[in-house]
Amino acid sequence: MSDLLPAACRSSSVMCGIIGYIGKRNAIPIVMDGLKRLEYRGYDSAGIAYFTEEGIEVKRCKGKIHQLESLINNHKISSNTAIGHTRWATHGKPSDENAHPHRSDGIVIVHNGIIENYVELKHKLQKEGFSFTSETDTEVLCHLINKFSAKYPLEDAVKAAIKEVRGAYAFAVINEKEPDRIVAVRKESPLVIGLGEGEYFLASDVPAFLSHSKEVIFLENNEMAIMHKDGVIITDFDGKPLNKNIVTISWSPSMAEKGGYRHFMLKEIYEQPRAIADTIRGRVFPEKGDIAIEEFGLTPDVIQKIDRIFIVACGTSYHAAITGKYMIEELAKIPVEADIASEFRYRNPLLNSNTLFIAITQSGETADTLAALREAKRLGAKTLSICNVMGSSASRESDFVFYTHSGPEIGVASTKSFTTQIVALYLLAIALGKQRGILSDRTTSALIENLLHLPAKAEYALELNSEISRIAKELFKATNFLYLGRGIYYPIALEGALKLKEISYIHAEGYPAGEMKHGPIALIDEDLPVVVLAPSGPLFEKVISNIEEVRSRGGTIITVASKDGEIIKKLSRYSILINESNNYLNTILLTIPLQLLAYHIAVLRGCDVDQPRNLAKSVTVE
Repeated sequence: MSDLLPAACRSSSVMCGIIGYIGKRNAIPIVMDGLKRLEYRGYDSAGIAYFTEEGIEVKRCKGKIHQLESLINNHKISSNTAIGHTRWATHGKPSDENAHPHRSDGIVIVHNGIIENYVELKHKLQKEGFSFTSETDTEVLCHLINKFSAKYPLEDAVKAAIKEVRGAYAFAVINEKEPDRIVAVRKESPLVIGLGEGEYFLASDVPAFLSHSKEVIFLENNEMAIMHKDGVIITDFDGKPLNKNIVTISWSPSMAEKGGYRHFMLKEIYEQPRAIADTIRGRVFPEKGDIAIEEFGLTPDVIQKIDRIFIVACGTSYHAAITGKYMIEELAKIPVEADIASEFRYRNPLLNSNTLFIAITQSGETADTLAALREAKRLGAKTLSICNVMGSSASRESDFVFYTHSGPEIGVASTKSFTTQIVALYLLAIALGKQRGILSDRTTSALIENLLHLPAKAEYALELNSEISRIAKELFKATNFLYLGRGIYYPIALEGALKLKEISYIHAEGYPAGEMKHGPIALIDEDLPVVVLAPSGPLFEKVISNIEEVRSRGGTIITVASKDGEIIKKLSRYSILINESNNYLNTILLTIPLQLLAYHIAVLRGCDVDQPRNLAKSVTVE
């Protein structure tokens, strides 16, 4: 079996989940069951909308699906059309008002993704008389469709609305005046249609309706579906009908959860563009050149008093901490120490009320990190946790918390958690720099603009998968690897080496490239693969010198570098060329190929990629 199914058969996970049904049966239990099957994504609110004789009824609430069921089960209701949603708040706090579906008169919508220009659109709609009851960007889209529905049928109103919208999204919408249809749209966020006899389904992910239909149509970018009880029409955004292949799903339940990927780890590597977008969503204001500092819980007064920062973590998160040190010191000019959590509390660290202590933990339950957090609180420091799990111990015990919203990570070796932690630290560094007057509006806007382009550049890095797989076939029998990086790319070398160690059981070391002459150069011979990180930048020429040193001693050079790296191609046995961003975000774009290289080597060696020996997802003991 191939590691990756064809693109048409892949489905990546995002925080929120969409489910819909139109047909002969009662839609409500079908949609509610679909919501439960999407629970694995994580969520903090849920909702459903369905047609009744009086119009569209919307039920939604903060909390879990069983709480939504209690709103419905007290009523004997039946409907042939319904849409539902699970939401993990990234734009607006978890609340009944921010839960989906959203409504604007007779228009009701469920939505995944981000509307990048929502501020501009919101101001425009407010001037036109539309009022807002939530903090979400989704309500902007709902009002916009409502505006055009006054003179167009639903599908034409949707087409008119999306011409004004920028972003990555998937949504499903219904109109009280047109109870015989659901319109669904995809742009960069997954959406799949299920086909039955006289009934049709839609969802973010196949498992939501797999028990009802195995014949599916995967919507691609810039496509929309008009679903009737009598059939489904697929068009592009201009309304041109499209002929789509029907795919028969033959996955096992386990494979369905994996979205067609061979391993959870590979699925999670491929989820990174969407996870990055979800971490960004609602937290940047490109029009104003600003970051939502309140997302970190920090006030301007607290920020001005910070004179030192400690970032403390374990394993992969520690590598994110070192990366964050470079970012914050350069962009905010605050001294930063990055510490391994298991060592931190035993070295009598010097903290006080002007110290900001940042704990990074995917699970929020890592024992060493929690112990360090408690020690920092005892010493009077302000505490901030960057984590992925709502309600975790770290989030409850910290003064402030920033959720990465990368989604459930099943594979033991962290992938999307790491890259979203770097995004979080990048956002924090910019916010601190802006608040402290270090960064101008112009510089901040440029840094934010780079970030908004990051998901697309991460997608490009994933397109290198086949090339990296071929390289892995040449290297998987090696017994040692050396990873080299300079400056901010040194922790990425550490992370690349750790990934290889964790899942393939090959000994690997990450080193600052300038330190190679102080010991590791003795290891280099024709049997040692050396992975070098060499994006363009002020240290590029020095890295070239390091490559020459390895080359002259017969080492096998694998370089991850810039897309236009002609000199790299000449000097390296193998070159992996990324589509660069700025120095800070290149850390993420370099990481993705290293994850794929480790993955393919581990698979070729027959290792258990998702559950490597001796490792656990969350280390809850010291």
